[in-house]
Amino acid sequence: MTTKVLVVDDSAVVRKVLQRGLDRDPAIEVVGTAPDPYKARDMIVELEPDVLTLDIEMPRMDGITFLGKLMEHKPLPVVVVSSLSGGGSKVAMRAMENGAVEVVAKPSTNVASGLKEMSQELADKVKAAARVNIYKYRQRYRQKGAKKMDKDVLSGVKATDTIIAIGSSTGGVQALKRVIPRLPPSTPGILIAQHMPAGFTTQFAGRLDGLSSMQVKEAKNGDRVRPGLVLLAPGNYHLMLKRRGARYEARVKQGPRVCHQRPSADVLFKTVAREAGVNGIGVVLTGMGGDGARGLKMMHDKGARTIAQDEETSVVFGMPKIAIEKGGVDTVVPLNNIPEQIIKYVKELSAT
Repeated sequence: MTTKVLVVDDSAVVRKVLQRGLDRDPAIEVVGTAPDPYKARDMIVELEPDVLTLDIEMPRMDGITFLGKLMEHKPLPVVVVSSLSGGGSKVAMRAMENGAVEVVAKPSTNVASGLKEMSQELADKVKAAARVNIYKYRQRYRQKGAKKMDKDVLSGVKATDTIIAIGSSTGGVQALKRVIPRLPPSTPGILIAQHMPAGFTTQFAGRLDGLSSMQVKEAKNGDRVRPGLVLLAPGNYHLMLKRRGARYEARVKQGPRVCHQRPSADVLFKTVAREAGVNGIGVVLTGMGGDGARGLKMMHDKGARTIAQDEETSVVFGMPKIAIEKGGVDTVVPLNNIPEQIIKYVKELSAT
């Protein structure tokens, strides 16, 4: 089945390059391009695209305003394609909070050649967005965050050796906002590999930090992994775990993409399997593709506890589905039950 795409960007050069790049994928057809939201509005009615790519810095009407009107009157899966430099990452964060499904960063230099290089990433995210039930997704991002767990739920539990690793992709921004803020401040250290571009993860970590009892920050090489701290993989970098004596540390490096991703959940999970073994808890959330399935199976085989988000609450049931099929999942639960399941496993590990 071919995914019909409408490209919206005020730059004629960008529209042309994006159209050529997307049209190289046989599963995608660019049905039109628009220079501004007003033209896009008419073309949406006429052409009925499956997915919109949207710049958020445009004349006449900015992308955020247009996105709000679109979600209200004619909901469509939207992939934001915009600059994340300067204040762009803050605006992109607002777009995700207002209904955009994915975000792709425009190159800051050598725009024409850079856009060609990002064509595969954009095509992958467009195809993932096409699988999103936008009506269900719209209801979900509008929901208020679930109630935080009792801060004393882990009182008396000693789990300093426990490591929690989470992998997510399409829909993961909203899913993580419904998991991390609910966890108590004494939760063991958490490492997250969420597929997102460089320039966006700092902003997202700050947003999660403001919502959570735990401290959330973008990971840096050598950061100590400890209870009460969540480390988010920087965009375009892999996040790994390393044990040094009695303590765990984060390792951050680029290296080749794994499952077309950097950061990769597989890379994270495999290092947690190796370094933490039976003391690990692995969680795979919503996302397209199979990233994380092999690593989660490795964690499972080392005796770690493993969790997958269920199909009903996943924006895209790709990553959890493949992880389940590979036999690496102990428990499949709805998104809102994942914090409780994590805490249950933390207590079990503490008791062993």
